Amino acid sequence: MEKPAKIAPARGKLGILLPGMGAVSTTFMAGVELVRRGKSQPVGSLTQMGTLRLGKRTDARSPLIKKFVPLAELKDLAFGGWDIFKDNAYQSAANAGVLNPQDLEKVKPFLSTIKPMKAAFDHDFVKLIDGPNIKKSKNKYELALQIKEDIANFRKASRASRLVTCWCGSTESFVKPEDVHSTPEKFIEAMKSNHPAIAPSMLYAWASVTSEVPFANGAPNLTVDIPAIQKLAYDHNVPICGKDFKTGQTLMKTILAPGFKARMLGLDGWFSTNILGNRDGEVLEDPGSFKTKEESKLSVLEYILQPQLYPQLYGKMHHKVRINYYPPRGDNKEGWDNIDIFGWLGYPMQIKVDFLCRDSILAAPIVLDLVLFMDLAQRAGMRGIQEWLSFYFKSPMTAPGLYPEHDLFIQSMKLKNTLRWMKERSSSPTSARSITISSL
Repeated sequence: MEKPAKIAPARGKLGILLPGMGAVSTTFMAGVELVRRGKSQPVGSLTQMGTLRLGKRTDARSPLIKKFVPLAELKDLAFGGWDIFKDNAYQSAANAGVLNPQDLEKVKPFLSTIKPMKAAFDHDFVKLIDGPNIKKSKNKYELALQIKEDIANFRKASRASRLVTCWCGSTESFVKPEDVHSTPEKFIEAMKSNHPAIAPSMLYAWASVTSEVPFANGAPNLTVDIPAIQKLAYDHNVPICGKDFKTGQTLMKTILAPGFKARMLGLDGWFSTNILGNRDGEVLEDPGSFKTKEESKLSVLEYILQPQLYPQLYGKMHHKVRINYYPPRGDNKEGWDNIDIFGWLGYPMQIKVDFLCRDSILAAPIVLDLVLFMDLAQRAGMRGIQEWLSFYFKSPMTAPGLYPEHDLFIQSMKLKNTLRWMKERSSSPTSARSITISSL
């Protein structure tokens, strides 16, 4: 992570580009407009409702985060995106069924003006859905150039002074890093030759980063987790972050598991199953897409509990994850967890968790926070991987050689410490010398 310079002011409009205008994107856009009109509250958003303590506890100094650092204001946000379906944002939101008709009706005129651009789509990466609103070209490089053109056109049409892209599209089939992902030059050649390891999400990432637009990855796809895109982000002074929004079941794991570890309670097994009926659930019926999601969800416990340090407590832990598509449930996902723990003298105990969550309701404030924080990072001169935003992800990106931090409370501390560090360095560089990267 780069040391921030003086933070540039958030002047003008901030354009938000969303690959995938489904349940999450439309819930996010509708919510922002409802909040802007004073019809609702931005519950779940750290940037809008969170505070940050300064000084001693007895000082009673806890300003709102949005007052402490110069974030873009909600009134200055403009929206655009891509999707394989032609539905405008209102139609897509109505089809998703997340928000009730009364709330949607309040923002229908606004959402109806947001129409998706044609999407770059490859059926090999998302096998169980298809749509008519798709770009055509002879190779993936030309598709990426078309996306760059879309970005430029949106910037001009929206009169945005700055842009951020946040991937809200489907989970793609599992891809391992290959040599074609190693350098920008090899990546371009791979796009031109239609290499099968170049996923559509990578095209959006390449187009955004080379257009000097920050990119946040909300899915478990490889996308920006490759050296080629990371090098480009560094060269173009662009922040990147990811991956996979931390919403329902994994959010609960990152809350509960640190508690078990703090009390030195053992864990024999954790069995998790999910039922959901939205587009994400349908996509995850494909084994390739499920493999991508499974890899993201399985990594959490191992990193939090550190079985290599506590083999007697966690060395034989069994961790299983299942996801089932169940159309009647829609966006209202249900996560069941059976947790087998043991305590004093090895005596067993069980915990059952049944989280009836609304996936897009939990994801929408994450999108808002990420786009505002990524814009802040760029205005502060920060580039490359933004590990301080791990708080929002199931599989946080890290600098090469570092393991990810999954403990939600450590992640929260790191995020707030980074905001303090950014503010102090930008306002008083001399006094900030004692604050180092390692202390964050």
